[in-house]
Amino acid sequence: MGEILTGGEAVVRALSGHGVTRAFGIPGTHNLEIYRHLSAYGVRHVLTRHEQGAGYAADGYARVTGRPGVVLTTTGPALLNAAAAVGQAYSDSVPLLVVSPGMPLRHPRLATGLLHETRSQTEALRGVAAFSHRVSSVAEIDTAVARAFTLFRTGRPRPAHIEIPLDLLEAAEETGPARVAPAAVPLAPAPLAVARAADALREARRPALVVGGGARDAAAPVLALAERLGAPVLTTANGKGIVPETHPLALGVSLHSPAVRDWLTERDAVLAVGTELAESDFWSAPPALNGTLIRVDVDPDQMYAGTAADVAVVGDALLSLTALLAAVGETGGTTGHARVPAAAGGPGGAEGPGGEPPHARVPDEDPLRRAAELRAARNAETARRDARWIPYLRAMRSVLPEDAVITSDSAQCCYYGALPHLPLGPAGRYLHPTGYGTLGYALPAAIGAKAACPGREVVALSGDGGLQFTVQELATAVQLRLPLPVVVFDNGGYGEIRDEMAARGDTPTDVDLAPVDLPALARAYGGQGTHAHSPEELGAALAEALRTPGPTLIVVPEETR
Repeated sequence: MGEILTGGEAVVRALSGHGVTRAFGIPGTHNLEIYRHLSAYGVRHVLTRHEQGAGYAADGYARVTGRPGVVLTTTGPALLNAAAAVGQAYSDSVPLLVVSPGMPLRHPRLATGLLHETRSQTEALRGVAAFSHRVSSVAEIDTAVARAFTLFRTGRPRPAHIEIPLDLLEAAEETGPARVAPAAVPLAPAPLAVARAADALREARRPALVVGGGARDAAAPVLALAERLGAPVLTTANGKGIVPETHPLALGVSLHSPAVRDWLTERDAVLAVGTELAESDFWSAPPALNGTLIRVDVDPDQMYAGTAADVAVVGDALLSLTALLAAVGETGGTTGHARVPAAAGGPGGAEGPGGEPPHARVPDEDPLRRAAELRAARNAETARRDARWIPYLRAMRSVLPEDAVITSDSAQCCYYGALPHLPLGPAGRYLHPTGYGTLGYALPAAIGAKAACPGREVVALSGDGGLQFTVQELATAVQLRLPLPVVVFDNGGYGEIRDEMAARGDTPTDVDLAPVDLPALARAYGGQGTHAHSPEELGAALAEALRTPGPTLIVVPEETR
């Protein structure tokens, strides 16, 4: 005979059985039976001030831990408040599970005016999640949760929603043994595909790597392959820091640079790992590549989406690149970090005919020099615009440890400033709302990251417009009592839209925000607040904030143009 559980306890038992120890959300009238059982199963809860903030916090938690983030909402508006965060998690391949009540099992088709009544929560969430599963019995809850964790553990992680009819949450029914998703075996690439990719890379004289968030766990083979091939490396926003951005071959987040895009089209082989090669990566339509495009991705759909692969390697990035590294073999001598002609000397293995190592291909250009030229060209293209942020970003970098986590918003100081100009390595993380481009992500995501890693330095970076989408989460940060600097570049409104209107020849309309004393607002919530009028002041304020329990909001005033 099985165990008798309410639906609420069945939910928490299933989450705990999959290793969940932290959830984010807000209790409501319809989900109290879930909250009743959290502590008994060892699940700690972070109370946010808005469900969108709960979603972003769970997203930040998931990105820094690699474990699914869990959001608990009540019915109707609460669930729909979290929908923007679900859409962001889908865009950026983040494992996020949202659990909510729904209308009762036998709720009439015609509206009755029940509290939070919604025509179809599952249809709404199917539009932004990988799936929305409405259960029909208490026993099915285990199946639904296991289905979500199977999705998270196999293939490309995407968010999921589980809806439990509110009458089932309180109903006590017999359930079977706890059902747990099976352990996943990483998807190994097909040997023939690896061999084809290796052949293309061995023949290439002008190779390049483009690395996205899907390569996060493959940092070591990415760097080893780049050095072996003498291939400069570009990253997307989600791939930032996978290759140390101080490395001579690193071009960082530069796909938006016209000089870099032109250079990429001239490559005779491009290896793209764990990236969509999307418009949101290039900030414009992806360029036509003239060389062989080798795509490595756990998602087979990416081989045909956007720019189709010439050589498709479907598999886990770490397994695929490790196999590819072995298949490529020694391609030539090395000096410093990059492949160079064998005549230049250096360890190159056994010599072939004419004194050249087997499979060696002399590159058409010095990759180290070319990478340096491209970094300089990228910086020169936007030097006037970006000069206002770079000194402040340098001050931040000088204070933060290598393993710091920086959360980002859809703000000019982030995508124009920090993405290309704040160096990061594999030990650190930069969490940015890329494809979906939501506003208000930075502060709650930083809360989630800090809750996950309380001993690690976490900083939120935002603009004044984006911050005010979720500024109420300062209260959540105060409640956690964890040091959390929030650096805000204040340009008096929606600076990007203001600039776009002006570029069109339009009169900027409704893009200027009335001044808000943001440091005073932070103090009103129980945190700290100050202004930084110079990079030196920002560095000092940031160092102090990292020692101060609770949030410290540091405003850097910007001139509006």
